[in-house]
Amino acid sequence: MGALDGIRVLDAGLLVQGPQAAALMADMGADVIKVELPGFGDQARWIPVSETDRRAPYFVAANRGKRSVSVDLRKPDGREIFLRLAETADVIISNFKGGTMDSWGLSYEEVSARNPRIIYATGTVFGPIGPDAGREGADLAGQAAGGLISTTGVNGGNPTPVGVTIADFIASQSMANGILAALIARSSSGRGQRVDVSLVGSQIWAQASEYAAFGMSGAQPGRSNHGHPLIHAAYFIVPTKDGWLALIGVPMPLRPAFYNCINRPDLGTDERFAGLLYSPEVKAALHAELSKVFPERTTAEWCEVLRNAGQRYAPVRGYAEVMDDPQMWENGYLSVLQHPEWGDVRMAGVPIRMSETPLKPGSFLAELGQDTELVLMELGYEWEQIEAFRSAGAV
Repeated sequence: MGALDGIRVLDAGLLVQGPQAAALMADMGADVIKVELPGFGDQARWIPVSETDRRAPYFVAANRGKRSVSVDLRKPDGREIFLRLAETADVIISNFKGGTMDSWGLSYEEVSARNPRIIYATGTVFGPIGPDAGREGADLAGQAAGGLISTTGVNGGNPTPVGVTIADFIASQSMANGILAALIARSSSGRGQRVDVSLVGSQIWAQASEYAAFGMSGAQPGRSNHGHPLIHAAYFIVPTKDGWLALIGVPMPLRPAFYNCINRPDLGTDERFAGLLYSPEVKAALHAELSKVFPERTTAEWCEVLRNAGQRYAPVRGYAEVMDDPQMWENGYLSVLQHPEWGDVRMAGVPIRMSETPLKPGSFLAELGQDTELVLMELGYEWEQIEAFRSAGAV
């Protein structure tokens, strides 16, 4: 039994922001029905691995474990089908351009008139109100407009976005959190509500400490360079003989053991490095010294040395190394999706462990519209009506 058993979610979203929130809810046991445009589906179905490998990683990651119905929400019959579905649902998720659902006659007011208990979650790029409310965008817009890209890369270098859809993912978790809170509120009030999140808003929230520092000092935190501009310690990425290693700060009590285990006790007595490393120049000097030491051994050798010395560290790994780590599988952070054409697909699992209602990542991927007839019949539509909808292009 999952924590969200008995909860039905209509996922009318596309790409990452909305669908990833719905995917987490599916992992928690919700019945998630993916609502897609007939004949085309979610745009994520059309983002392939490569020119020659047409499998769709974005769609797989955000839509495992969901049923799929194809309904054209722009058509009157499609709108009515969606409203009938909404009467049976607890949650609706969408992340179209601001105002799109309203233009189709599927605003929160219109849906809640049919189901006052509905949780109506929408995701946008810049927020639901203000002059930019209707602007389109994607993950990169969230990273750029939210200030994240101003903190990455090295001093003097070009702006460098994070190499994953981090704005989309953080916004999806904001959306999921808002939905879960709204479900709890509904249990006492009996009424649903609207939940709005955005890429930019979630990016600002994800940089709460950095924005607080700016609010206090008026100074831009700076680029990450080899670590973090606001962490005044040996919080670095350093090169090794065969790769890279992350040093996760060296607390005062661990410093003698740290400098001894790397055979540089002199650094432990250097007055420049004795306290917190407030000066960027001092941090750079320590990084330069450590960058001379760590290339003497491989990453694996240093991991053993640092582990034995009780230090905090992590190897910088590629995806293949992560996939081969039994720690990741034992904790459920990786999983396998079974596909009739693609075979077993190794992918991300779930980041949360719950003792009584464990999450279970979906192990299947629905074809476009494969559950349309079944779901419509569950709503009470006759086969002749479904055929008429299909002839009219509504499904």
